[in-house]
Amino acid sequence: MTADELFLTHTPLPELLRRVCETPAPTFSEQQRAAVVHEVLQQAGLTPQLDDVGNVLAELPGGTGPRVALVAHLDSVFGPEVDVTIRETSSERWAAPGIGDNAASVAVLLGLAQQLSGLGEARPRLLLAFTVGEEGLGDLRGARHLVASHGEAIDVFLAVDGHLGTVIDAGVGSRRFRFSYAAEGGHSWGDFPSPSAVHALGDAIHAVTRIPLPEEHRSSFNVAEVVGGTAINAIATSASATLDLRSVDESSLRQMVEETEQRLRSVARRHRVGLEVEVLGERPAGKTDDGRLWEAARDALAEVGIEAKRSSSSTDANAAMPQGIPAICLGVYRGGNAHRLDEWADPTSLEVGFTVLLSMLRKLATR
Repeated sequence: MTADELFLTHTPLPELLRRVCETPAPTFSEQQRAAVVHEVLQQAGLTPQLDDVGNVLAELPGGTGPRVALVAHLDSVFGPEVDVTIRETSSERWAAPGIGDNAASVAVLLGLAQQLSGLGEARPRLLLAFTVGEEGLGDLRGARHLVASHGEAIDVFLAVDGHLGTVIDAGVGSRRFRFSYAAEGGHSWGDFPSPSAVHALGDAIHAVTRIPLPEEHRSSFNVAEVVGGTAINAIATSASATLDLRSVDESSLRQMVEETEQRLRSVARRHRVGLEVEVLGERPAGKTDDGRLWEAARDALAEVGIEAKRSSSSTDANAAMPQGIPAICLGVYRGGNAHRLDEWADPTSLEVGFTVLLSMLRKLATR
């Protein structure tokens, strides 16, 4: 039975996409979308469970060979105030915040669950997992819990996220901080040159954006959310900023963190101010695929005429890498402008993504 024949008796993927996308799911508030996913899985004849952190899990009966965790995150980067109604500009271009990242992937996995009866046994054993807290300061909360609670029984971790053709086999690690300076402050004339938290913060930003980056491993830094001071004629008593450090190499990332902390402390001493560093998030870097997952994804994409592109990024797959679980992330839709209000996706591409995913799963059953 072909994928097209299977679609005739089940909810069309564009309809699933609309239902998922138009159900808000901000990070830390994914309950509404989780309820939709739970309902669709029940209607597909499965027995979904809600775990302790809000993930929706469902075992698919049957299958042979390795046990694969098939994972799509529920949350989007947008808050509850954002309108997520889909705008159809054409049959191949639907726009809405979060429609691609990650509503499209969730829809494809739900389509897979609905079409279980036609999949046969030529596939691995499957655990469907719809996770919370993948985006931003969610810090892979759902995926980490999945690995902690089911990791010993998972042979392969396959995250579904991103554009068709993209295969992420290297996890980008990150360390996220808020660094704050505190000073006595005072009047900008009468108490000058009393230490200023804002002056220290400016010096610190200059310092941390000049940390040496490793040449052999791609790495990055970003300072954001700068806050400080109360009035133009008041020496600031407090100032803070957030910092995001990233690298594809865990050792390089640790070195960047150490260098950053040294520079922040040096600034505090030089300006005679207090320093507080708060850890906001920590994602591991790594790579655990020995090539077999990449080859299965590459070959499945080639069957539909798409050239696979290897990439590195931060996805739910990162959570499996510290445990040595072979992990990879596969994109299943065409679209663009992720994390923007004008994000778009091609709803007709989800059938292609479904076909690729199904083919990859069948290949994993025999490798």
